[in-house]
Amino acid sequence: MPKSKQIYILSDKKVEGAINLPVIEIQYIEQTIDIQNYDALIFTSKNAVKAMDSMDDSWKSIPSYVIAPQTAKILESLGGNLVFTGKQNHGNEFAQEIHEELQGKKVLYVRGVKMVSKILDILSENGVECDSLVVYDTVCKKYDEEVKLPKDSIIIFSAPSTIKCFLENVTWDESFQAICIGQTTAKYFPEYIKPIVSDTTSLVSCVEKAQELS
Repeated sequence: MPKSKQIYILSDKKVEGAINLPVIEIQYIEQTIDIQNYDALIFTSKNAVKAMDSMDDSWKSIPSYVIAPQTAKILESLGGNLVFTGKQNHGNEFAQEIHEELQGKKVLYVRGVKMVSKILDILSENGVECDSLVVYDTVCKKYDEEVKLPKDSIIIFSAPSTIKCFLENVTWDESFQAICIGQTTAKYFPEYIKPIVSDTTSLVSCVEKAQELS
């Protein structure tokens, strides 16, 4: 019976059936801002929620709009005021979901250094006064030696940054298979890597897709 292929997730997020290989690290960026000037907060990343919580407790009283259930779970666990969880899990679609409710309000988008969606543009075009606050950066983890994975490994990429950081630590082998969490991430692969996009934007879905291939 053929041996199952090894499945790797490029983060410390535990999912049954996969091996963790973290390739990114999160660095918080200390900021000073009067949160009480805003009617609502927008989060599209759990890292933004955690970074904000490390700086200031007053954010917890402001109504928060988050992109996905996992981010909502983190926000609620930290005592945040969750009022809306997105259904689409993609930045542009999320902005379309919330702009009507936020029209005429002053909103703060709490985010990382890198922004791949057009949330700010979409909200602004639809009558929402939206500022942004950068509270974290995603940097590549540096391994002391090049990481060597077995032939036929299946690698799960959960963000554009994981592609860059993986390739800084691992030489791509033509026997590898890439699975990515969504269409946005799929656009960032080099031409020589042809990813399979998971059915839904979750790591569990990615692992399930990988198990179909193994």
